[in-house]
Amino acid sequence: MRFLQPVRSACRLPILIGILLTALGGICPAQNTCQLKSPSGRIKHVIYVQFDNTHFLRDNPNVPSDLEQMPHLLNFIKNNGVLMANDHTALISHTATGILTSLTGVYPDRMGQAVSNSFRYFKTDGTTRTGVSFAYWTAPLFDPAGSTTDLTPEMINENGKIAPAPWVPFTRAGCDFGAVATANTILENTAIDIPTVFGSGSPEAAEVASNPGQAFADFVGIGVHCAKNSTLCAASAHARPDLLSDEPGGYSGFNGLFGAAYVNPIIKPVGPMTDLDGNVIQDATNHIGFPGFDGMEATVSLAWVAQMQEAGIPITYAYVSDAHDAHGTSGNIHFAYGPGEADYAQQLQDYDRAFEKFFDRLAADGIDKRNTLFVFTVDEGDHFVGDAPTPAGCDGVTTPCNYNRVGEINADLQRMIFTQFGDSTVFSVHSDDAPTVYVNGTSTQPLRDQTDPIVRNLEREMGHLNWLNPYTGVVENKIMVAQVDHVGMKTLHMITADPFRTPTFTPFADADWFFFATGATTCATPDACALIPARSNQSFAWNHGDIQNEIATTWIGYVGQGVENIGIDGKTWSDHTDARPTILNLVGLKDDYVHDGRVISEVLENRALPPAVKFSPGFTALARTYKQLNAPFGQFAMATLRASTKALASGDPNNDSTYTSIEGKIQWLTARRDALAAEIKGVLNGAEFRGQPINTIQALVLVTRGNILLGEANHLPH
Repeated sequence: MRFLQPVRSACRLPILIGILLTALGGICPAQNTCQLKSPSGRIKHVIYVQFDNTHFLRDNPNVPSDLEQMPHLLNFIKNNGVLMANDHTALISHTATGILTSLTGVYPDRMGQAVSNSFRYFKTDGTTRTGVSFAYWTAPLFDPAGSTTDLTPEMINENGKIAPAPWVPFTRAGCDFGAVATANTILENTAIDIPTVFGSGSPEAAEVASNPGQAFADFVGIGVHCAKNSTLCAASAHARPDLLSDEPGGYSGFNGLFGAAYVNPIIKPVGPMTDLDGNVIQDATNHIGFPGFDGMEATVSLAWVAQMQEAGIPITYAYVSDAHDAHGTSGNIHFAYGPGEADYAQQLQDYDRAFEKFFDRLAADGIDKRNTLFVFTVDEGDHFVGDAPTPAGCDGVTTPCNYNRVGEINADLQRMIFTQFGDSTVFSVHSDDAPTVYVNGTSTQPLRDQTDPIVRNLEREMGHLNWLNPYTGVVENKIMVAQVDHVGMKTLHMITADPFRTPTFTPFADADWFFFATGATTCATPDACALIPARSNQSFAWNHGDIQNEIATTWIGYVGQGVENIGIDGKTWSDHTDARPTILNLVGLKDDYVHDGRVISEVLENRALPPAVKFSPGFTALARTYKQLNAPFGQFAMATLRASTKALASGDPNNDSTYTSIEGKIQWLTARRDALAAEIKGVLNGAEFRGQPINTIQALVLVTRGNILLGEANHLPH
């Protein structure tokens, strides 16, 4: 396809100069108010791209992985920086949780999205409703049915306030921040986000009522958070106050542009916004503007990033939809491909060409590794569910793979429990392969205690649930491979400040299964409650949310001044929370809160390290110990998860001593972990952002205490 160089913005230079620059295909420099403070002083741009479900590791040993089939991206990272292949997501491992953990540098218990992309929440009568994780940063909890009894913030921090917003350090430094479909930094829906930002009586709200499809394309998905003296926001009559009422240190006098209808005319004054191939960006029903989140293929998302950068927006964060599904730009198609299928390989080729054009376009603009920090990462991994491919040994490149059956095992958990155990307990689940369970309460006790006999009985049944696996034709004896209740969820950072959105307990299933719950009726045959749906344009075959290695293990790539040119680093252990402090360290900014992550010093040049880190020999050892203590997929959490699984499946109504004993130990260890983790975080943060060197003896003592706790966790019964 033909690549058309788009018209550049004149950046509000004098008209004659602007016309000349546009005619020459040139660009305007980023705003001179942007004061990034990288150690070298050379970083002037930040480009952050987060994929949905895009893999570095192979799903089939014969088929090159997603990144291997995108060599322009993979080689850009390997040849110019580092790709960390031992990164990890948080729990629960879904798009919203993965992205928001990366953006904020904190675990879900400190930003509110522990269960995503939707979740259940309790009403005061003990029943539950559905909430959705995707809503604008300052919106209240989003219930798509339009009624809620829970008015806590969607993005709720540990203090019950709106969590600090990720664009704030940049805009405070005078840098406009462009957001391209990046979770919760833009308007996500028309129901609550438009009234939250524009007001319920606004023209934008009126458009939702009169033309909902166009309103979605106009106002959802694209945004710019402007610096205080931004000429970009000043050039628009549609800038709105960027209100962050709970932001530490205050946040007043800032504005933002919300939606393609208001952003596009500023960044591209001539003509509609086009993708990297010159096609007008629109959805499948011809609404020009934002094409929907599933429509954010690489050629679309990267075009917006390039256009924003060329318009003088130096900080751009973007989302790219996955390549292993055929979504359709209105989200009306979800045909799941298997590894090596021809259409899957074609989509990866399209993504690769998009990155080639993207890098070439940026290079022509003078935006490259010499003056730009590039970060590429993914929200989570996932597990493919389907038959073995044919022909045997197919590689998807020279020989396409074909699949007979493709799709998750769809299973009705409530009916399975009733059929196998006769238990008619009323509960709901967040449909998933980690189906968080919400046991109905009463009007006097909406939230059941974890030791409630009804809850304990249900946990035991989950621990012993077995069923016929329709792929293997064999009864699977332990479908739920792990379980936690409130004690274990606290260890895994899954307890938020809103108790009404906390599940009663959480089982983690074999990754082939996907559960929902419809009611307590008998399954006449095994396949009446657990089956592989016929393959269609509504198929789902890539499970995530769970704890398996292919789901938990992700990747992140850094390129730019201060990043070592290492290539592939498969050893250094990291997780999503580490991206935030590492990025801020490289650009010389800081947040007004302590991160749960740490600066990845192992992949940074010595000159890019803060002096207190550089001259603290114990920093790296302490940071590594800390991650294994505090990360959801660290050694401590995984050891306690194994023990919790044993505890929840144990006992009977007459003797629950094993449960009581193990849960008590986990609770005691977690309290000690939390105290030590807080102490270590303070020390690491002090060195990273406050110039406070780490005393060698202090580091040694903290590492020793951490190792003792890890040892105790590893010796729990399991």
